[in-house]
Amino acid sequence: MEKKDLDWGSLPFGYMPTDYSYVCNYKDGAWEEGGLTTDHSMTLSECAGIFHYCQEVFEGLKAYTTKDGSIVCFRPDMNATRMADSAKRLCMPAFPEDKFVEAVKEVVKANAAWVPPYGSGAALYIRPFMVATGIVIGVKPADEYQFRILVTPVGPYFKGGDTSIEVTIPDYDRAAPHGTGNIKAGLNYAMSLYPYEKAHEAGYSENMYLDSATRTYVEETGGANVILVDREGNLVVPRSATDSILPSITRRSLVTLASDVLGLNVIERPVKFQEIIDGNFVECGLCGTAAVISPVSRVAKEGFCDVTFEQSTDGCGPVLKKLRETLSGIQSCDIEGPEGWVVEILPAE
Repeated sequence: MEKKDLDWGSLPFGYMPTDYSYVCNYKDGAWEEGGLTTDHSMTLSECAGIFHYCQEVFEGLKAYTTKDGSIVCFRPDMNATRMADSAKRLCMPAFPEDKFVEAVKEVVKANAAWVPPYGSGAALYIRPFMVATGIVIGVKPADEYQFRILVTPVGPYFKGGDTSIEVTIPDYDRAAPHGTGNIKAGLNYAMSLYPYEKAHEAGYSENMYLDSATRTYVEETGGANVILVDREGNLVVPRSATDSILPSITRRSLVTLASDVLGLNVIERPVKFQEIIDGNFVECGLCGTAAVISPVSRVAKEGFCDVTFEQSTDGCGPVLKKLRETLSGIQSCDIEGPEGWVVEILPAE
């Protein structure tokens, strides 16, 4: 199988149509068989539920080419479970988890030529999503839905990969206590777009959100979880008492690697932003499927704070660097990871 003729090392994190997508419809209380399609468009009624009551959930994962030429995917079962949880929260029918994993395999196999080659620093981004297609005008769940998977080759989410970024504290909230912050729904990201643009205008790459109830605890950014390293070398992972932080698969994988593989002490707890102001942390990173770990060198807001993470000023510090290298190595099969984490989609030819 010959790869597409692309400049793999210069790919942006953007959309490029590939050969196939996957589509499956829910109607009359059941999911149809589903399958591949070459049509990358959707035709919906103006009264479809997605347009009026925002019934939409999505996922993000990646496929990689390994050194021996195999194509693999990282923990798709976790994405299947999280998407089912997200759907239930928005009164949508959960897409069967085993069918989800098989659909991922099917669409990646069909687009094998688009999976970036080993060593390019790029990957095939996989975006499963589900929207309400049924007609609804009163406030209630729709009765028809469409599940799709699109794939596209991408480069690093933040330009430069391991290059440190600066973030700010927005005047806006990302998620309400006991709201939808712990599911992967488009409505959460829509709320983050305006403060994201304001952050860019001010010269920052992202926003670090505080809890909306008290605005004293660290939550996450618009598109990634926050992880920290304290002065004793502990990995500190912010937690929320009100289910307003997305359970990142990357974050959970990093926690397992830190404690079970690298022997680090991991502390998962609510983190007051005042601790950051007080200089208690030497490393900070944003973790997620798209970025893996992006180091944060500085968090600042005029009249409120200006903090530099001294070991994250020039890329990841020693702890986050080791974590990043270990997870990336497992994803590309250069390092053996926990059983079941890497799923082979196509063997080497």
